[in-house]
Amino acid sequence: MRKMHLAAYLKTGPTASYASAWRHPSAPLHDIWEPERYEHLARCLEEARFDAGFFADGLGLPDIYKNTYADYIGRGGQASLLDPMTVLPLMARVTRHLGLGNTISTTFNQPYHIARSLGSLDLLSKGRAAWNVVTSATDYEARNCGMDGVPPKDDRYARADDVLEACYKLWDCWDEDALVLDRESGVFADASKIRYANHVGPYVRTRGPMSIPRSPQGRPMILQAGSSPRGRECAARWADMIFCTTATKADGIAFREEMHKRLRAIGRDPTECAVMPTLSVVIGETESIAKEKAEFLDSLIDPELVMASGSQLLGVDLSTVETAEEAERAAGNQGIQGSRDRMIQVARAQGITFAQAVRKPRGLLAGTPQMIADVMEDWFKSGACDGFVLPPTVFPMTYEEFARMVTPELQKRGLLRREYAGKTLRENLANPG
Repeated sequence: MRKMHLAAYLKTGPTASYASAWRHPSAPLHDIWEPERYEHLARCLEEARFDAGFFADGLGLPDIYKNTYADYIGRGGQASLLDPMTVLPLMARVTRHLGLGNTISTTFNQPYHIARSLGSLDLLSKGRAAWNVVTSATDYEARNCGMDGVPPKDDRYARADDVLEACYKLWDCWDEDALVLDRESGVFADASKIRYANHVGPYVRTRGPMSIPRSPQGRPMILQAGSSPRGRECAARWADMIFCTTATKADGIAFREEMHKRLRAIGRDPTECAVMPTLSVVIGETESIAKEKAEFLDSLIDPELVMASGSQLLGVDLSTVETAEEAERAAGNQGIQGSRDRMIQVARAQGITFAQAVRKPRGLLAGTPQMIADVMEDWFKSGACDGFVLPPTVFPMTYEEFARMVTPELQKRGLLRREYAGKTLRENLANPG
């Protein structure tokens, strides 16, 4: 029986994708710089039988809304308060199966640095590393990395293809049995099983060999969330897991069908790539408890933070535009197509304007474990997805409750693994139990 994949959307800070959730009394603030916070998170996700958790990293403080970062950081927008590569080894240390991913931009980084860092994590975790590939979409990040602004989208994706090709060659520099470590013979490594990468592309070049041997899964798994036509082309070519932010089941079905066409067109089996929309949940022992919890969360929301967060996603000051067309024109090279699409879908589904949609916080699915499993099963069996990406509505409570209440319900229905089938992330994606 086909089983669903689950991934966690994470931040090294108290707020993920739901605005103002850091204000919830169950959201700890004292331990952001404590290793135990991330170790507990990893254990929760593995207990809930998630395939992986990945950190949605960013390189700076958004200052798009009203041309200042005051509202975004001052009101508690999602921010990377630590480099995720410092906490992922902590999470690897206390788990055996959970995939561990980080977001790294191909626009601002050289392939050798990317391949070396992720290759090291892959070895330390015994084959559980993943790379959420992004091209970055905001000028403030570009300025932090020595550029005046982000290049046009097509150029960014062309460079991404080049960087990925280079990283793959670097990860292939070592055969899996190249490291000998034979004291008696004095052979440390078989040099005949190590080679140069010799990649010379239109954007990057790297010679190799890399100093990092091959990991048990060969290379880190690739996560990607491109939603523009060029982004979908990139995802179809490289991704093992594709994330999307479709607002309705119909939109999810259309997106997955379109991605399957792209995968087949380049000779890939669609079953090799999991399509996973985001889902934000509020879990209650009864429906009324769940609704009350959701209403309390809504009461904490700061409307200015919603606008500042939306501005960061769309790459435009939302206080100055009213329509999707205006937002796209004003964004220029900035902005995430998937976020713009989701807001358009919300407006259409709810019969409201784009300006009203961008002022709404991310939608929540509030219900009992059975109700939440019903929706997940419906989307999954209807062909809208191969699983879900779940941000923490309240960290870490969302994952604790999911592991305790929703995971057993999904397992009872035969929709989610009871135990991990493999040791590496590659094995567990190929065989979800």
